[in-house]
Amino acid sequence: MTPRILLIISGGIAAYKSLELVRLLRKRGMTVRAVLTQSAQQFVTPLSLGVLTENPVFTDLFNLKDEQEIGHIQLSRQADLVVIAPATANILAKMANGIADDLATTLLLATDKPVLAVPAMNVRMWHHRATQRNLERLHADGVHIMTPDDGAMACGEFGTGRLPEPDAIVTEIERLLAMSKSGDPLDGQPDFSPPPFGSSLSRTPHNVLDKLEPNGVSLRGKHILITAGPTHEPIDPVRYIANRSSGKQGFAIAAAAAQAGARVTLVAGPVHLPTPQGITRIDVETAREMLVAVESALPADVAIMVAAVADWRTADAADQKLKKDGSGQPAPLTLVENPDILATLGHHAQRPTLLIGFAAETQKIAEHAQAKLARKGADWIVANDVSGDVMGGDANAVQIVTAFGIDAWPVMPKDQVAQKLIEKVADALSPHAD
Repeated sequence: MTPRILLIISGGIAAYKSLELVRLLRKRGMTVRAVLTQSAQQFVTPLSLGVLTENPVFTDLFNLKDEQEIGHIQLSRQADLVVIAPATANILAKMANGIADDLATTLLLATDKPVLAVPAMNVRMWHHRATQRNLERLHADGVHIMTPDDGAMACGEFGTGRLPEPDAIVTEIERLLAMSKSGDPLDGQPDFSPPPFGSSLSRTPHNVLDKLEPNGVSLRGKHILITAGPTHEPIDPVRYIANRSSGKQGFAIAAAAAQAGARVTLVAGPVHLPTPQGITRIDVETAREMLVAVESALPADVAIMVAAVADWRTADAADQKLKKDGSGQPAPLTLVENPDILATLGHHAQRPTLLIGFAAETQKIAEHAQAKLARKGADWIVANDVSGDVMGGDANAVQIVTAFGIDAWPVMPKDQVAQKLIEKVADALSPHAD
């Protein structure tokens, strides 16, 4: 049967991308019915969408054909998937609080189908505590949420909040529909009470969750805070102190945690890696910025500090490029110690239940990790030998150092290290764990 998409377009500047999204969905053989909020009509017109969808476009709760037959209920259920793209902060807030004051929000409250929200908004709006609180509630209610892209915005600011590109949205839609095609009942009623906001992937029956989460591992309801990559400590406007960390291991762990159903916050140093699906990413540059971002993300159930944070920074970074003076002597640099993020969390008032640090060592790997475990107040230290090509490479061999001993793992791809670590985290958080 032809996949049926109900596309709700809310009123942000990114609404213009909905036209390309419709074109791609139709090209892939899907039927699309579109709903425009009043604000969205300031950016795209019903005529344009009608031409592309080859279906009527709905804008008014009280103008639906045969409303005496409760047309908005029928419209909300004659679809395989309900997609909100773009989903503004305003419509997300209404969804989270059960407000139904127009056609779009009434449809969302009336639907019994899976819901995919694709947020797009200003970076400060995205990181605002009210928005994050609403997203957390929607996730718990069963709404599947894509993470916005990073980049320049129409308002001139830069950061997280851009609508993902239409082809990425289509890929996610096809993934959800493919699961349904393979026999996973995306539109079936979940086995829990009270009924969900919408029968989406995050609140589907247990047999579906086992297929969604690798090896049956579940971290649903848990907030996992992860740091990744290096930090750059400026010397002057063109030079900085850094290390060779690529961020690959931290990003792999973030992806594995999200796949296990956790709400993931990833604080990333300067790296050029795509954001894993389903996480909140915060980009920073320096160790001090990373500490602020980490503390702002608390509370968390688990913190996994993978980032290779620079131990030192210059006491006074120059505001102009340092030049040679002809003496043959290098410019004097005074270094001061950076804040210790892991140790700060180890003694924090909001210390996570499980605190995991990473130790990049070149000699006496286990011994240094054991000393670090006690000194920093961590529960586990993941120690690895970086004397070879681990930093920037695709494989890793780690030792998990705890107060109870050392668990040495063989060399394996970093995504497998990530999966195995997340399995260990889930086991530690299990109510049956010792």
